[in-house]
Amino acid sequence: MKSFFLLLIALFCTLGLSAQVTQEIFESFKLQERRDVRYYFPENYDAEKTYPLVVVLDAEYLFDQVVAISKFYSSFQGMPQAIVVGIHQYKDELRWEDCAFDEETGLPGEKAKNFFEFLGMEIIPYLATNYNIAPFKIFVGYDITANFGNYYLFKDRSLFNAFISISPLLAPEMENRVPTRIAALNQQIFYHLIVGGNRDETRNNVLQLDRALSSVDKDNFTYYLDEYPQANELSVISYGMGKAWDRTFSIFKPISRKEYKENILASDDPVFQYLNDKYQMIEDLFGFRKPVELNDIMAIYAGSKKKQDLESLKALAALCHKEYPSTMLGFYMEGEYYEQKGEPKKALRTYEKAFGMEEIDFLTKEMALEKMDALKADFGF
Repeated sequence: MKSFFLLLIALFCTLGLSAQVTQEIFESFKLQERRDVRYYFPENYDAEKTYPLVVVLDAEYLFDQVVAISKFYSSFQGMPQAIVVGIHQYKDELRWEDCAFDEETGLPGEKAKNFFEFLGMEIIPYLATNYNIAPFKIFVGYDITANFGNYYLFKDRSLFNAFISISPLLAPEMENRVPTRIAALNQQIFYHLIVGGNRDETRNNVLQLDRALSSVDKDNFTYYLDEYPQANELSVISYGMGKAWDRTFSIFKPISRKEYKENILASDDPVFQYLNDKYQMIEDLFGFRKPVELNDIMAIYAGSKKKQDLESLKALAALCHKEYPSTMLGFYMEGEYYEQKGEPKKALRTYEKAFGMEEIDFLTKEMALEKMDALKADFGF
């Protein structure tokens, strides 16, 4: 299965990718130098839509993989299309200057401070001015460039919502500072730590960071660690990127069985609240209101019935009237609400309305008719 997935990613890397990728020399005032930058824009880019932004350092060997995975997941796995920008840093070993830190304080070096502003005050504003960028922004880095992303957490509000940190070479005290900053931030943060099988001294710091991040208990913080003992310092990139993408965009995907059991059935909150919160978060992060998927409606429907949550069933029926107005979905659920509430006359009239609407998914006119006949038989209508 893993080989098949990697093959698909490779195909996306080689087929049709160059047509959407552009490269330019960016004149940076902050750095006082010219930098090679690559951009990927979805081939069907629409100025009326919003697009998450992915900022990729070490673009020479990370950019193509990130673009391929973004294309794959937006096509098949349920994530919005994204804009990707990659900063070249391999030539003259610029990465070590761009992301250098003081060995005593752990803070960015002089050029790294300028590079910090180059990304935040030049690259991102340039894209936001010319393209419709969503609030959701992702930082991707490897070893020292992965560590550099953490500095954006030190602001009152992080520029990035998600961090994919691959085998980070951590600055001093970073394993303590990052969890402290995340705990203090009042915004949604996703943090994905990917490590390979190396056993050098940097691994201990990374594992300390993992323990500290695992102890941060906040509703607006999502953290994952993926370890790949069989991977070396380079292959870990290919091993971990797809899984990180899948998890980072899990909020955008339809409700899974695991999500249904752990987040809906096991919760004491009203069932419908989960759906409402999920889609509100999608709108807040990605800048648009995603149509409610039928899969999610059926999950909330099943949960409402299983937990006998009538108010959630009522709210879901109202949502279905709005989202699927030509179908029998809303009236059928509304009929069940009245039936379970003990109002058979209202239930009968509502099922009659459902009978006159279009069938959808498992709901058929025959089912509405059976409900009507049963009510007439039971109550002598």
